[in-house]
Amino acid sequence: MSFKDIFDQYNWDEVKASIYAKTSSDVETALHSKKKTLEDFKALISPAAVPYLEEMAQMSSALTQKRFGKTIQMYAPMYLSNECNNICTYCGFSFDNKVLRKTLTDKEILLETEEIKRHGFNHILLVTGEANQTVHVKYFKNAVELIKPHFANISIEVQPLDTDEYKIMHEAGVYSVLMYQETYHQEVYKEYHPKGKKSNFQYRLETPERIGDAEIHKMGLGVLLGLEDWRTESLFCAMHLNYLENKYWQTKFSISFPRLRPAEGSIEPNVIVTDKELAQLIFAYRIFNEDVELSLSTRESQNFRNNIIPLGITSMSAGSKTNPGGYAVEPESLEQFEISDERSAEEIAALIRNTGYEPVWKDWDNALVYNDEYTF
Repeated sequence: MSFKDIFDQYNWDEVKASIYAKTSSDVETALHSKKKTLEDFKALISPAAVPYLEEMAQMSSALTQKRFGKTIQMYAPMYLSNECNNICTYCGFSFDNKVLRKTLTDKEILLETEEIKRHGFNHILLVTGEANQTVHVKYFKNAVELIKPHFANISIEVQPLDTDEYKIMHEAGVYSVLMYQETYHQEVYKEYHPKGKKSNFQYRLETPERIGDAEIHKMGLGVLLGLEDWRTESLFCAMHLNYLENKYWQTKFSISFPRLRPAEGSIEPNVIVTDKELAQLIFAYRIFNEDVELSLSTRESQNFRNNIIPLGITSMSAGSKTNPGGYAVEPESLEQFEISDERSAEEIAALIRNTGYEPVWKDWDNALVYNDEYTF
């Protein structure tokens, strides 16, 4: 049975109603149950959980330190291309935006690599738009082979691929693949993605299973917060995570929390997700799943990132550029979205240390020694 088979058994409006019907009694049961279920997760993301946020924050912090130690993994995104054949109503790379397009050459990739390495990064995330004729598996494989000698850990966030293509990326040295569904609301998905391969809801929904079948070490899931009701989106995402963890039990998983940010030609958020609500979601995921890695990007404000460090997040980007060549080659090219936290990697590393944590520049497998204290 695929996740699509499970997904088709649920109705968006009914799931939403079941979340909003949760009570304080359900929240208390969720907080104190030993083995957390999806019903517990519903309670933790429900409005009924708001009075329990302080307790949830403390529990999230303790569970994170128990599993990951007092460490925050740091990574940098490298945007290889802003060429894209999709029309997405929320993205600066959307095909219908009449802007200068840029795809990095081998020489430019190495220049970007040199600049990113200068700031100490050993974990890189390669990002592109979705343009099959320009940025394809051959291009991705070449980019990975170029930068592999310089980074201990390589992740990619590119267009959905077929299983055999993911196997090629795995063999080339890719450790992790990030694939966000954007929205699990199938009825409105086409409105946000009216043109291009990305408009195929089912193909995108089935992508994590192709990643798992290719035996990629880690996959990242998430939704774009601001498109539809964040609680319902997150329940479907947690359901997806549950399914994948059971089927691909040797694979590691991460969850990201991108909130809709201003971008060239972008729509306004359909739903405003407040800082308090985002914090609630982060706490809920950590209490629900002690092992999943939780990542927060520079989309978020300095203040929010400062305060969330000890409360459940395990991975943060820093000094990010969301345009191809943004570090050294072409700083003025089109950004995918505006970042909020513009501090340098060095500043973020100092902040993490001042919070009593340690910045980690490579993957957990190489960074953590798992003993009784779970220390670095």
